Amino acid sequence: MAAPPPVWAELPVLPASELVPLVQGWEAAGVEGVWAPQIFGAPFTTLAAAAAVTKRIRLGTGIALAFTRSPLETACSAIDLDHISDGRAVLGLGSSAESQIEGSFGMSYGKPLKHMREIVAQVRAVVAKGHSGELQRLEGEYHTLDLSHFRLVRPARRPAIPIYLPAVFEKACEQAGAIADGLLGHPLWTTAWLRDRVGAHLKVGLDKARRDRSAVDVNLMIFTVINDNRAEAIADARANIAFYTQSPQYLRYFEAIGFGTEARAIQGAFAVQDYEAMAKSCPDEMVSAITILGSADAVRAQVAERAIHANSITPVVPQFGIAPEKAALYRQRIADLFYG
Repeated sequence: MAAPPPVWAELPVLPASELVPLVQGWEAAGVEGVWAPQIFGAPFTTLAAAAAVTKRIRLGTGIALAFTRSPLETACSAIDLDHISDGRAVLGLGSSAESQIEGSFGMSYGKPLKHMREIVAQVRAVVAKGHSGELQRLEGEYHTLDLSHFRLVRPARRPAIPIYLPAVFEKACEQAGAIADGLLGHPLWTTAWLRDRVGAHLKVGLDKARRDRSAVDVNLMIFTVINDNRAEAIADARANIAFYTQSPQYLRYFEAIGFGTEARAIQGAFAVQDYEAMAKSCPDEMVSAITILGSADAVRAQVAERAIHANSITPVVPQFGIAPEKAALYRQRIADLFYG
C-alpha cells in the first residue's frame, strides 16, 4: 500500500491565543506545512506569527495576490519570512479575479499568464541577487524596477525560495509546469477535471521547458466537510461554493463541468447583491461535485481518489457563509482524520 501523501493545513487569521496552539499542534502532529490565504490582507503577517512559534513546519502564502503589490515588495516580504522562519518560506502567487484586482484593489490585471510570468522572473531575480547591486533595471511590460540604488541589507536566506502557482484552467497548469516549483490545485476542481485535464496540461508545460515531473510539487487544495449528516454538510458548504462561482471569468470552467446555467444564475444574483438568491441557485449536485463531504470514511475514500494525482494535499474548510465555531469544528475533524 502506498504511503499517504504529505498533508498541509490552511491557517486563517486568528488571535494569537488561538493561532499559537493551533499551529504548534499541527506541527506536533506531523503536518507538512500551512498555507495562509490572502482574502483581503496579505498573508505574510499570519505566517510570520506562525514562524516565530514553530521550528519545522513549512510556511506558504496560499495564495498572495501577485498583482496587488510591486514584485519588489513581494520579493522582500518573502525574503523576510524566510529569514524569520530559518528557510521555511514558500511563496504561492495567484492572479485572482479581474474584478477583484481592478475593482477592489485598483490595480492593473492585464493578461494574467504573461503578467504572472513577469512577476515570477522579477521576484526570483531579487531573491537571488538583490544584495549584490547587479540588478540595475528589471524591464517588463507591467513592472519596470529601477534597482540601481537598491540593495538588500544582507543576502536572502536562500538563493531561491520555492514559488507555487495556482490554477483553474489548463493554460495555468501548463505555465506552472514550465516555470514554477509547485502547482497549487484550485479547490474548485472536481475529481473528473483533475483526472482528465490537469496532468496532461502540466506535462505540456514541463515538456516545453524540458523539465522532469519531479520538478513540480502538485498540492491539491480540497474543500472538505466531515459530517455524518450529508444534508447538513452540503448546507454548510453551499455559500462557499456560491461565493467562488460569482466571478465571470470562471464561467467557462463551470460550463465545462456541467453547471454553466447555475453559475450564470449565481453571477446574476451577485451582480445585484442578492446573496440569498446566490445560495438558492447553487444546487446540492454542484456543491457535492466540488466539495468532498460526508462521513469520515466517505471523505477519506474520496480524498484518496484525488490524491493519486498529486504529491501533497490540503483539506480546507469552506470559509464563506459558515460560523467561526462551526469552521473550528470542521478544522478539528480534518485534523483528526488526516494529521499524524
